[in-house]
Amino acid sequence: MRQGFSFDDLMDYTSWQRTTWRTWFDAHPDALKLSAGPNGDGRFTTVGDLVRHIFSAELRYAQRLAGQPLSDLTTIASDDVDALFKAGDEGRLALKQLVASYPEADWDSPREFKILTFQVTASPKKIVGHTLMHEIRHWAQIATICRMNGLTMEFQDFLGSPVWGASFRPA
Repeated sequence: MRQGFSFDDLMDYTSWQRTTWRTWFDAHPDALKLSAGPNGDGRFTTVGDLVRHIFSAELRYAQRLAGQPLSDLTTIASDDVDALFKAGDEGRLALKQLVASYPEADWDSPREFKILTFQVTASPKKIVGHTLMHEIRHWAQIATICRMNGLTMEFQDFLGSPVWGASFRPA
């Protein structure tokens, strides 16, 4: 029997990651000011910029798919833990509402959007999948930046997450 993997599963996983990161940033707020490194495209210069980007992308993709005006989260200070994660909560609520209410018949129908300098044609299903994987990739990037600056945190592997039940601890 083939088992499914749903957007709800990925949202549960990334929600767990967010809770873990929120707690960690509460204890290490200066980590938000760490440099994101010299080789980016210039849009994100700090870890806080990357966190804001994660949350902004999720909210804006949900808004695009719902046909709503796009929010501008650049006014949120990238070194304010509370403001960043409040924005993350707003984006997550919007995405959950979208996934719960989007017409099933339209999930695979391509939509067109202009994003930055790109013309994107993709189904809502692909956009939502991209949004969730985008977040996971950036949390890994942030973890690497923090480790390279001497700051470590607990593992965030899917295997150790509470999704589908698990245990992941030192032997």
